[in-house]
Amino acid sequence: MIKVVLVDDHLVVVEGLRLLVEAFDDMEVVGSATDGREGVRTVIDLRPDVVLMDLSMPVMDGVEATHTILRSAPETAVVILTTFAEPEQVLRSLDAGAVGYLMKDADPQTLADGIRAAAAGGSPIDARVARTVLEARRPSSVPEASDLTVKQREVLLLVAEGLPNRLVAKRLGVSEKTVKAHLTQIYASLGVTDRVQAALWARDHRMLR
Repeated sequence: MIKVVLVDDHLVVVEGLRLLVEAFDDMEVVGSATDGREGVRTVIDLRPDVVLMDLSMPVMDGVEATHTILRSAPETAVVILTTFAEPEQVLRSLDAGAVGYLMKDADPQTLADGIRAAAAGGSPIDARVARTVLEARRPSSVPEASDLTVKQREVLLLVAEGLPNRLVAKRLGVSEKTVKAHLTQIYASLGVTDRVQAALWARDHRMLR
């Protein structure tokens, strides 16, 4: 059973999401909060698998709440659920550690699939904002290995050697969520869209041992 926490300052939205999520047999809402700070406390107390996080909230916004949550509960996957699709908001959310970015007008099945993907270590991103992320992160010049951080290069090398995220995380002593976050940054920096393309890039640039 996937445990979900809802963080949104509109009670009508929270209750609607609760009904939607609990209509699926493999997930349950274990808690909710109406501002970012309360959301942080709720997540730390309940340790859910996935958080659906609004962006615009009083006391503490969704970006700051996401960053704070992942310092204390890095095993929790935060998925932004919002009406905002502006590039700056999307990039700030992903930089804070969110693994996904979905829109509130998504159909119920898309939302459920996004929750499942996040719980399984994936990165559910609405197709309408995915291109925005790639365009914003695409470097103006040809990417080089030196454009990546040391940790990103370590992750890329292990992925290129065929290791799944679980083993990459174990090898580097980090969580799978951290590996996924690094991969999101790597894909954007290299202008690729998946681990296969990233592995080929590493091979073509003679990074493999």
